[in-house]
Amino acid sequence: MSVKKSKRPMRMGGGPSMMAGSEKAKDFKGTMKKLLNRLSPYKVSLIFVVLFAIGSAVFTIVGPKILGNATTEIFEGLVSKVSGSGSGIDFTSISKTLAMLVGLYVISALFSFVQTFVTSDISQKVSYNLRKEISEKINKLPLKYFDGTTNGEVLSRVTNDVDAISQNLNQILSQMITAATVLIGVLVMMLSISVSMTLVTLVIIPLALVFISIVVKKSQKHFKDQQEYLGHTNGHIEEIYSGHNIMKAFNGEEKAIEEFNELNNTLYNSAWKSQALSGMMMPIMTFIGNLGYVMVAIMGGYLTIKKKIEVGDILSFIQYVRSFMQPIAQTAQIANVMQQTAAAAERVFEFLSEDEEMEETKTPVSTENIKGEVEFENVNFGYSDDKIIINDFSIKIKSGQKVAIVGPTGAGKTTIVKLLMRFYELNSGKILIDGHDIKEFTRRDLRNLFGMVLQDTWLFNGSIMDNIRYGNLKASDEEVIKAAKLAHADHFIKTLSDGYNMEINEEANNISQGQKQLLTIARAILADPKILILDEATSSVDTRTEVLIQQAMENLMEGRTSFIIAHRLSTIRNADLILVMKDGDIVEQGSHDELLKEGGFYSELYNSQFEEVEAC
Repeated sequence: MSVKKSKRPMRMGGGPSMMAGSEKAKDFKGTMKKLLNRLSPYKVSLIFVVLFAIGSAVFTIVGPKILGNATTEIFEGLVSKVSGSGSGIDFTSISKTLAMLVGLYVISALFSFVQTFVTSDISQKVSYNLRKEISEKINKLPLKYFDGTTNGEVLSRVTNDVDAISQNLNQILSQMITAATVLIGVLVMMLSISVSMTLVTLVIIPLALVFISIVVKKSQKHFKDQQEYLGHTNGHIEEIYSGHNIMKAFNGEEKAIEEFNELNNTLYNSAWKSQALSGMMMPIMTFIGNLGYVMVAIMGGYLTIKKKIEVGDILSFIQYVRSFMQPIAQTAQIANVMQQTAAAAERVFEFLSEDEEMEETKTPVSTENIKGEVEFENVNFGYSDDKIIINDFSIKIKSGQKVAIVGPTGAGKTTIVKLLMRFYELNSGKILIDGHDIKEFTRRDLRNLFGMVLQDTWLFNGSIMDNIRYGNLKASDEEVIKAAKLAHADHFIKTLSDGYNMEINEEANNISQGQKQLLTIARAILADPKILILDEATSSVDTRTEVLIQQAMENLMEGRTSFIIAHRLSTIRNADLILVMKDGDIVEQGSHDELLKEGGFYSELYNSQFEEVEAC
């Protein structure tokens, strides 16, 4: 299983190191400001949201006042009936009042529906744009970023974090605007009924704010940890799943489960703390609201006795107190949701702010007449600045030459190819193609010059025809089949149930490793590149197939500059030039016969392979 280095100490064979304490959001205000800037294109829609929120709140707020008036009419009618001073309850008037009340609530519901619809549309557009930017960002990031970040971590930012932003943003937009509108409207209506009762109600607000601030402060750091370790857990699961066969082969089940349990426990601890603290908000606000009801009931009874307010006003006011406490509770809840949103958004914005590949040249060189002459000029490179693995590398390769790069594992053979295609930037020196620095080409044009067949095959979920056509998306079916024949893949493809239309599954494990390699070779043939790179291209096929592929490769390499990386030295005897690498340096160069005559390092490598065969 290919295990990538991680920025965090979480790898197979050694469990994750636990964070020293809980980590707070690094920049809550800055992150929320960036998120709000994402809403600027939807100003018109937000204005409609505000208007409909106000409309919904107004119609809802007026309801208790009208209901209170109806209650007063019923009370006064009953009193007059009992005392004999009147005709009793006026049911016609009350019916009209109730019909008006139902109409107001229906209109309020319609306004609320429109508001919810628009806010959902805005939040989904924001998440859509974020996913689009992340997708584009992935294609712009240098390979060194993915060397230090697990696939699951990247996937978590695309899925979990963006989903959290989408869902929470919808909640924030709808509830925050509604809460503010209701709070102001209810306060006005309460003041219109009784100033003194309103002042008594307002006494509980400081108490509510104290509890809100305590809960928000405690929960903020746990929301950040929850999103952080959700990414860690996803990375571990993706890694174990992709290398499941290897894990089973080496009896790594217990270790994998142990690591997962450690990660899962950390995620559980941060998640339940954040959710528990968030869940405390409503019970606290309900308790404070009940205190408000008690005070209002006592105060209202006293004022009724003093004939300063009507009986129906007490009912209206109690409903307004309930309505007044609800937006306060919503605000408290939104404060918690904003912490979670900030934690998720911060991770997304951190990803979007990662350093991209160096800027393209503004005046790119045309690749139309490139012949394929390659020169390395005093090249120095290291994956980290403190560990240089290619030292003062210089070589000039003529157009059409077949260049084999050999050497022990870790000598820097594959690194040379990565530098040639500008997957990594040089520490110093230059790489020239036909006399032009590779930085003078756009990356797209530069990589179009190359065709690659690597030791690690890569096929996507799709038909065999589409996988081969990936080398040239404009190629016809006939051209695809011709390339497959040159790669000696046509025969085995025709033996499959659906032939060229057979679907390769997501793991590409419904065909053999050797067959996968043949398909990647056919893809490279179809690309018809100026420069060819073969990195252990025949290592996964049997001896008979290797001979056929070698014949196809000879035809493919004719007239093209070719770089052949090989461990089996018997496969590169016909190379025009053999570069022998050791510890990042070229220690020998020449043809096969010349290097054997010298009796140096290449001769030792070559002879050792035959000694190993004889020993077997």
